[in-house]
Amino acid sequence: MSALRDAQLHLAKAEEFLTAAEVSRDLELFNAATSDAVVSGINSKDAVCLKLTGKTVKSDNHTAAVAELKKAGPAGAKLAPTLQRLLKLKTRSQYQTMTIARQDATVAVDWARNLYEGPRTIVQS
Repeated sequence: MSALRDAQLHLAKAEEFLTAAEVSRDLELFNAATSDAVVSGINSKDAVCLKLTGKTVKSDNHTAAVAELKKAGPAGAKLAPTLQRLLKLKTRSQYQTMTIARQDATVAVDWARNLYEGPRTIVQS
């Protein structure tokens, strides 16, 4: 499969998880909404990196994911701070006993939407 096709597939996954995040938020399932927003953001990062550099790294190292996005060029660097903020919510939404508040879930979904919209433009160009 080509890097462009992989980018398109990651973008489709980003959209699917973003939709799930929005639905979960509306149902007041704030941990699920935030977790889905994080997964959407990661897939958006993969789409951008594949489109702009022809590759992406699969790693649980969140710092590396942000650095990879920064290295993908000006468009990636512009999105990197949003990904960094979103990734900070991953552990709390998925593994810790402390629950995510409505406001944090809403912000996470907004960040995921921003991370999706940028790559959508990049991948389709």
